[in-house]
Amino acid sequence: MALPHTDAHVRHTDTVLIDGRTLCCADIERIARGDAAVRLDDKARKRAQEAWQLAEHTATLQPVYGRTTGVGSKRHEKVDEADARGHGLRLLRSHAAGVGPLHSPGRVRAALAIRLNQLAAGGSGVHPGVLEALEGVLRRGVLPVVHQYGTLGTADLTALAEITLTLAGERPWAQGDAPPVNLSTGDALAFMSSSAVTLAGSVHAGSELRQLLRANHAVTALSFLALGGNAEAYAATVHRARAHPGQVHCAAEIRRLLALDTRPAPGRRIQDPYGLRAFPQVQGPALESLDHLERVLNVETNARAENPLVDTDEQTVFHHGHFHTAYVATALDQVRATVHHVAALSATLLRHLAEPAMTELPLYLAEAQTGSSGVMILDYVAHDALARMHEAARLATLASAVVSRGLEDHAGFASHAARLAETTVEAFRQVLACILVVAVRALRMGAAELPDVPARAAYEVPARAAYELAAERLPADLEDRSLTEDVYSAVNLLPRLAAI
Repeated sequence: MALPHTDAHVRHTDTVLIDGRTLCCADIERIARGDAAVRLDDKARKRAQEAWQLAEHTATLQPVYGRTTGVGSKRHEKVDEADARGHGLRLLRSHAAGVGPLHSPGRVRAALAIRLNQLAAGGSGVHPGVLEALEGVLRRGVLPVVHQYGTLGTADLTALAEITLTLAGERPWAQGDAPPVNLSTGDALAFMSSSAVTLAGSVHAGSELRQLLRANHAVTALSFLALGGNAEAYAATVHRARAHPGQVHCAAEIRRLLALDTRPAPGRRIQDPYGLRAFPQVQGPALESLDHLERVLNVETNARAENPLVDTDEQTVFHHGHFHTAYVATALDQVRATVHHVAALSATLLRHLAEPAMTELPLYLAEAQTGSSGVMILDYVAHDALARMHEAARLATLASAVVSRGLEDHAGFASHAARLAETTVEAFRQVLACILVVAVRALRMGAAELPDVPARAAYEVPARAAYELAAERLPADLEDRSLTEDVYSAVNLLPRLAAI
């Protein structure tokens, strides 16, 4: 679905410098949302020019894969020099076989920015005019049609072929219009040799999951209050005794949200259920896995990963395997697995929040009328979402493929791992939303007093602010009714809770 065309994307509030060195995940997300414009660095233009000249010269001296030869199992077939440009166009047309749903405008913008930045790193050998065209497309808000399916994790060949043919004027734009680019001899494979579209999806999924994990600190803090939790489980002394960074950070966040003293007061129970007591130990690995994913993505988006690599320092061309996406795929697999652990643990809170023995409130937080079901169904809704997360947590890297007559006998499947991460994002939102609805309802019904500070104190209790925000948006009535809108409202609250 295309967005209405604008010439300048009036939402731009700043500019991201595209230099092939410093593009980060946060910048990519701003570009994807339309909050930032792009500007190609002059040094990057020079690098691209030098790499193109070297690639052109080298091709007159020796075979260069995809430029003077066929690709895949046809790598030994020499291309007729007089038909070199025609070979490039045929390569693009034959590879532009993407199918399935279309990528969203934001995902396409992110992919274009990543590909431009990789080309700016100066290892592809594409003509500098391709970089100029990509910069212009991004600045004007022009978008190509890009299908989701057709890649194995050995470069996003189908998607990038579609983009390149659109740049060349052979395919219609999904949004806006741009003058066609006159592709040079070696631009076809040089442009396709990237996983920029997969990286765009990975960046977005990582950003969304990081926000949800931050929101989960607040959701868990509210559940802690509703259940009268024992704060000893979050004590700094406890977490210094086994100081995994993610776990330590998670416990510190709960202490901050609850404004806990150094020596916490005892809770209702000597030991809480795992949903409260083991929360830092389970959320911590997920936080660390996202840190690792971000490090991997920052390397990939600034990489000279094209095959072959045109290296102006050594004045030669290298053939290699940088197209393989094992780093991205395995990092995404770890993220989905650790976030599933978090969701499975957090979902146990629904049972405890609805249990009179834990809250001293009516079963399912129902109204007084006999037989009322209260929030019973939200346990089902959350576990439906959790089942989808379980399915999405399967390892994409367990897949295998042998293609191109056996020459390409392994694949990274990072594109599949990224799509599964998007499923995880949506399902995790629903799990947290269900818990938030129930926790706020329990607090409203008087399960525990909210922490407070003296009126003249110089600080606030963040958990109180989280409760007041949620209580303002979530309905207060207790009668049996559809809770669909409650869950939707809670989903919309999660980004604001993440910021508290």
